[in-house]
Amino acid sequence: MSEVRIPVAAVKGRGIATATAHRFAPDTRGAFDDGWGTLEEAHADGEATAPPATQVTLETARSALTRNDSPDIFFDQAVNPYRGCEHGCVYCYARPTHSYLNLSPGLDFETRIIAKHNIAELLRAELARPGHVPTAINIGSATDCYQPVERELRLTRALIEVLGEARHPFSLITKSSGVERDLDLLAPLAHSRLAAAYVTITTLDARLARLLEPRAAAPHRRLRTIRALADAGVPVGVSVAPQIPFLNEDMEQVLQAARDAGATSAFYTVLRLPWELNPLMRDWLALHYPQRAARVLARVQDLHGLDEAARSAGKAYRADAASRMKGTGLWADLLRQRFVTACRRLGLNRTRIELDTSQYRPALARGQACLF
Repeated sequence: MSEVRIPVAAVKGRGIATATAHRFAPDTRGAFDDGWGTLEEAHADGEATAPPATQVTLETARSALTRNDSPDIFFDQAVNPYRGCEHGCVYCYARPTHSYLNLSPGLDFETRIIAKHNIAELLRAELARPGHVPTAINIGSATDCYQPVERELRLTRALIEVLGEARHPFSLITKSSGVERDLDLLAPLAHSRLAAAYVTITTLDARLARLLEPRAAAPHRRLRTIRALADAGVPVGVSVAPQIPFLNEDMEQVLQAARDAGATSAFYTVLRLPWELNPLMRDWLALHYPQRAARVLARVQDLHGLDEAARSAGKAYRADAASRMKGTGLWADLLRQRFVTACRRLGLNRTRIELDTSQYRPALARGQACLF
């Protein structure tokens, strides 16, 4: 996997502009100034850099459901119709998963999208298995299930149809207004306590959101999506994640706006930088916020309780299930207090969104007539 470094400003609408080598690559290559002029100079002279086109590859998946037993994740089962995400969120913890495909967690993650075209059929078969336990399934836990390619492929809608036919409870999480397309399916299922939705709003600062999440819906548009879901009777919560020290400092304002739009619950996580995401985020900070980059990274290291040896080695993440989501130490406590105080004041999280597992009908999952 080669790496060619180009100015981020030269690639409009992308979170990462470099095809960063992944951790399994046998070698790493980088551009250097050979005296004939650099890429930066060429860009300064006005030479056009063609924006990379998004490529969608159809994959025949072998399974639909993934399961976890992590105590810090609120669902046991998930289904993700896509690998990679065109939204291009620079902080996305799923970026390193592209390494398993021999693709870059950088630019490839947001331009090389893998679509599991048979995901609905696989889910139907797995729901019909005799040993299936109907706990709530989350759609879109890794990459956004309503990213732009969903408009044409409609894989998420097909998943919702299968879950609806089987009367199986599920939730979904997204940054996209595309979820409004499926309100005709979500609303009746929500009325039967079979569906819930979560919308991620990282910040209300439109400029910051444009840098962090270049192809996701604008913050004000996501608030309209919350309103549309709430008006349709779909239980909706807001995710104010990730919290990035010294960048998105408007947690309380986001919670207020989401509550006013109709959200009844909320949650947050802190920034996590596993594997290749660490250098990617460092490069992004150095470009967009050079004056505060060192402060942000130092605070992230504090949140993950890293010792001096780990800091010196450049690490910024510790995969400890007890603290990786919310952090540890003084700054984590301050974040928690801010969140809890704001939610209490706004009336958020007073009741849990409880989905009904008793309606599950295996016969319907198999496509058979239900006799009971």
